[in-house]
Amino acid sequence: MLKNLFKRIFPVRMSMSAKLTFSLGAIAVILLLSSIISIMEYRRMSDYVSNLIAANINCINIAQKLANESDSYNLQLLAIVGEHDPSVIPRVDTGAFLKEYDDLKSTLESKEASARADSVIYAYSAYMLTSLEFEKVIVNDFIDNRAWYFKRLQPRYQRLREDIEKLNDVIYMELKENSQTFQDGFYRSIIPGVVSVGAGLLLVLLLLMFILIYYVRPLKRMLSGLHDYQTAGRKYCYEFEGDDELVHLNSDLSELIEENSELKKRVSRLREEREKLIESSSAAKEL
Repeated sequence: MLKNLFKRIFPVRMSMSAKLTFSLGAIAVILLLSSIISIMEYRRMSDYVSNLIAANINCINIAQKLANESDSYNLQLLAIVGEHDPSVIPRVDTGAFLKEYDDLKSTLESKEASARADSVIYAYSAYMLTSLEFEKVIVNDFIDNRAWYFKRLQPRYQRLREDIEKLNDVIYMELKENSQTFQDGFYRSIIPGVVSVGAGLLLVLLLLMFILIYYVRPLKRMLSGLHDYQTAGRKYCYEFEGDDELVHLNSDLSELIEENSELKKRVSRLREEREKLIESSSAAKEL
């Protein structure tokens, strides 16, 4: 079965060096291609997931910045509760807040995160509209500023904070999923490398069996046949199939051994004839 397999692999007559070079070259090509595929797959997955993770981190930073700005403005309003001077009311840059919100919204991909971002802007709008009442409340002696702050404005602020925290939770979940995707992508990217190593080991095993079957075993049998001929005078008759230098070597060795056998037989006959000639000449002298 293995011989048929090797014959299919090497259907054309090739030398020993060509066969070995072809086999080792095939293993090297497979390992090289699989390594390139692994590197390209890992790089593609790494770039894709890295961009997602960077976008998630940017969203978290923007959401935290929005929360900090809201905290700062709310604390400034709390600090002037009880005052009756409208000039001390702090001003907030709503345009900058909306620009940061647009930047945040543009980087979000999931529908859930977009919905949470919309909730944040709705809560912010409600909070800012309520804060505009402070200009009238602060100069009105009949309205308790503190009661207005804690009963009207603070609930809007708490809603805004909750929506920002929920948005952060969604972004954190996406960040966690993207990190898991990166890990899974890493394992997927090394699969071609693992497969190539397995294929390379299989090819090395086949190459080893090929060398053992087609080169090592014939050499051992040739040496065994040569040893039997030298020590016991047995006829060298080992033959095997093939088309490379080893077959020609075995054929030349067989011819040399046959010629050597014929030469030994000729020498033996000449020796016998010489002995007979010597015996006949000795008998003639005695007569």
